[in-house]
Amino acid sequence: MVSLGMAVLLIVHLYGLLFIPYLTEIASETVEIPSGSSVKQTALILREKGRIPSVPAFILLTGLTRSQGPVHAGEYKIPEPSSAWQILNILRHGSQVLHLVTIPEGMRSADVAGIMAEKLSLSKARFLALLTDPVMIRSLGLDTPSLEGYLMPETYAFHKNMTEEKVIRKMVDGMLAFFDQEKMKRAESLGMSLHQVLILASIIEKEAGSEEECPLISSVFHNRLKKHMLLQSDPTVIYGIKNFDGNLQESELKTDGPYNTYLRQGLPPTPIANPGKSSILAALYPAETSYLYFVSRNDRTHAFSRTLHEHNMAVNRYQRKRAADSETGSLQ
Repeated sequence: MVSLGMAVLLIVHLYGLLFIPYLTEIASETVEIPSGSSVKQTALILREKGRIPSVPAFILLTGLTRSQGPVHAGEYKIPEPSSAWQILNILRHGSQVLHLVTIPEGMRSADVAGIMAEKLSLSKARFLALLTDPVMIRSLGLDTPSLEGYLMPETYAFHKNMTEEKVIRKMVDGMLAFFDQEKMKRAESLGMSLHQVLILASIIEKEAGSEEECPLISSVFHNRLKKHMLLQSDPTVIYGIKNFDGNLQESELKTDGPYNTYLRQGLPPTPIANPGKSSILAALYPAETSYLYFVSRNDRTHAFSRTLHEHNMAVNRYQRKRAADSETGSLQ
């Protein structure tokens, strides 16, 4: 039989294990509990991280307080020091650590997948597979061959146990929320669908050197579409080239394919990147111009022209100057 004194000592000891703040020299402020972890596995992780003094005591406490809810997987920031009781409450009800992930405008979805894999430890392969998964796409209320162009560039706050599906859904929801009823009506007035607007916006995103130029770039493409002219956009051709090496060849401009707007009229079948808000607005509200051409001035701005003659003069002026500068070692 256990004496009363022994029982009191055991209770005091157990109380200390569970309710007295504990911290060791190896303690980790952040603790990650993987999805599917059992209570024992969770306790072992906490012990290894130097946050609790006893695995059996933590398991006992979790069992005795089971009615207060399950322990949730995730990454948690635990105050120093904290008791086992306080830590258990954090794992049940606390906020998980959020990681800020910035997706720049004009990034391809394959590159977005790479960032998410790096920052959130997601599967890049699964992320990419979901972007073309018909079931996933239909669940978002969309009818498109892929989600290229539908991932809103933004700075997001994600926790590490977010699934690939949830991350994609949040990004697509952000794009659809931005494309509200007013913008949808504007698209309809232009005779365009949401998909077509995003395609055009993605081309504008890749062509424009600055946000201020987006409406002008947009006006050129709108004017060309109205006149049934070829868009002749290098970025669309590049998108269709597998393993592009960074140097667009004349032979590639002459190679037929769905994204070669030098050979095929109209918009390509999908966006070529994920456009930002400025490019989307530019696609919806182009500047009122009669421009049909533009050429780079080699300083992130473009010279715009109304006629082919004007355009050829601009090409001679800026592209020949660029070639001459390159030969003399001058930087532009």
